Amino acid sequence: MSAHHFDVLIVGAGVSGIGMACHLGQQCPGKSFAILERRQSLGGTWDLFRYPGIRSDSDMFTFGYNFRPWVGGKVLADGASIKNYLRETAQAFDVERHIRYGLAVKTADWSSVNKCWTLTVDNEATGETETYTAGFLVGCTGYYNYDHGYQPDFPGESDFQGQIVHPQQWPEELDYAGKNIVVIGSGATAITLVPTLAEQAAHVTMLQRSPSYLMPLPSTDKLALLVQRLLPEKLAYKLIRARNIAISRFLYVRSRKSPKLMRRLFLRIIWRRLGDNADMRHFTPDYAPWDQRLCVVKDGDLFTVLKAGRASMATDHIERFTADGIRLKSGKTLAADIIIPATGLDIQMLGGIRPRVDGQDVMLKDKVIYKNVMVEGLPNAGMIFGYTNSSWTLKVDIAAEYLCRLMNLMDQRGYQTVVARDTEDSRSDTTVLGSLDAGYVRRAADRLPRQGTHGPWKASQNYLEDVKILRFDPIEDGYLEFDGVRTRANAGGGRGFLRPLRSGLFGS
Repeated sequence: MSAHHFDVLIVGAGVSGIGMACHLGQQCPGKSFAILERRQSLGGTWDLFRYPGIRSDSDMFTFGYNFRPWVGGKVLADGASIKNYLRETAQAFDVERHIRYGLAVKTADWSSVNKCWTLTVDNEATGETETYTAGFLVGCTGYYNYDHGYQPDFPGESDFQGQIVHPQQWPEELDYAGKNIVVIGSGATAITLVPTLAEQAAHVTMLQRSPSYLMPLPSTDKLALLVQRLLPEKLAYKLIRARNIAISRFLYVRSRKSPKLMRRLFLRIIWRRLGDNADMRHFTPDYAPWDQRLCVVKDGDLFTVLKAGRASMATDHIERFTADGIRLKSGKTLAADIIIPATGLDIQMLGGIRPRVDGQDVMLKDKVIYKNVMVEGLPNAGMIFGYTNSSWTLKVDIAAEYLCRLMNLMDQRGYQTVVARDTEDSRSDTTVLGSLDAGYVRRAADRLPRQGTHGPWKASQNYLEDVKILRFDPIEDGYLEFDGVRTRANAGGGRGFLRPLRSGLFGS
């Protein structure tokens, strides 16, 4: 065996990896585990991104873990606060000592003979290659490339005499005070950057090809503060969390069922914020609500800087970069000292690792997901993949609980291997991110695993439905093979092999 052998290896020390490790430590206390993290600090996204104003675009009462309350009334927390929450959670649940930093996982090979995974890992500090083995592997790497974001090849880009700064590689020393800035994009990053930069810049222009749906949200929840004062911490967290889950779910479902009504509602809210002089073409998408993710505007700050004239909107296509800015296809020019292409993420599964099973490459695009926590044909492996229509962490918690249930059942039954098998040919052309029609999802269609057409192969974006499936439904459901044999539990079987960190539907 390798000198680095564990029962479980977790790849990634971000929101998903820390959450998985906390559940594992509490629910499977006898298992040894390690977290392999390429960066020199935990936090994932919240350690990587350093651009001004970086914050959550989900409310913190659902973005926080179900087992550790987010306290205070701050709804949309800044990046530093979120990273601190993650660090304190890792310390409180004795997870931090299990993290091994500076290790880039290059390959992951499953051996049916040895019944374990072997990972080759580059130690980026020493330049040496290390080997880790484990009986179970959990990918917690998120869904994008940490090395670079997506940036189109803009015509004339080399002619531009100013600075081009991608948000994913934001230089700490960048001085933008008094500068004219063009932010290219209409997603959450652009919506966050524009009002923050406008505080010091001479002027900021948000250049978009097409608008996104925007929803102003107060940064402080006064009702939450009141509930926290009146009730015990855990009970207050449970109630606030349940309310926010219900509101989020209502907006999503209503948007899908009554898109025209919700479209009018979203646009009416923006018009009331901007006034009669608002040019609503900059805020009127050509798609239905929630075909792409809804963008949250903290305290309506974007609308404030637009009304004050410190920022402006341009909805157009880029013809080319020029020496001093951008020329648009409409003929208009935008002067710029700094151009920020907030043009999205480069989608990447499992941190770019291509797994192999008994020497054969596994092409994820040819595989179907199982309950959105496993990939068909990958033995003893899980994948923590959060929601796209709600807080990422809601799914992290229940997916981690499920994997712990699975491992505990295997120990109790004496199983050494588990693998999901799609014997019904349920594969569809819809990807695991198929609920979104965003450009970054379409660009990655050839890299993403697929959903199935029915049953556990069809990804749910419904938290309440997933709570039932992942927390309470039997593990042995006839779709999983244990030691090569497909099993199905008797009525009521598969339950009782662990007690979740917190009982109850919303994880108090």
